Amino acid sequence: MNLKILLPFRVFADIIDVRSIVIETSEGFYGLLPQRLDCVAALVPGIFSYEAATGGPRYLAIAEGILVKAGPRVLVSVRNAIGGADLGQLGELVKTTLKHADETESAVRSVTTKLESAFLYRFNMFRKN
Repeated sequence: MNLKILLPFRVFADIIDVRSIVIETSEGFYGLLPQRLDCVAALVPGIFSYEAATGGPRYLAIAEGILVKAGPRVLVSVRNAIGGADLGQLGELVKTTLKHADETESAVRSVTTKLESAFLYRFNMFRKN
């Protein structure tokens, strides 16, 4: 299989000759082998693993995303991915990264709500005049 992992603004990895892939969805873990039928899966944040023809298993920490398998091609599109660490460190990186992302999203939602409220207030004042 050929595995391509896409982030919103770049290609994270493009690996050829992948023997197996293990993914996590909201329904549980699934393994993909080259002979598996084509499929689409919604990925949850966690550990994504694959084994290439050269080397042993490799692990990535990924944010939520989607996987599409079509023939020998496997396309994974995720919000964020982290690699190059051992399995123990990846678990901690997932927790830290997701916590930081949740805090950032919460702050953005708060600011957006304030901007919307201010806009509606001023628009209402403008309409009354």
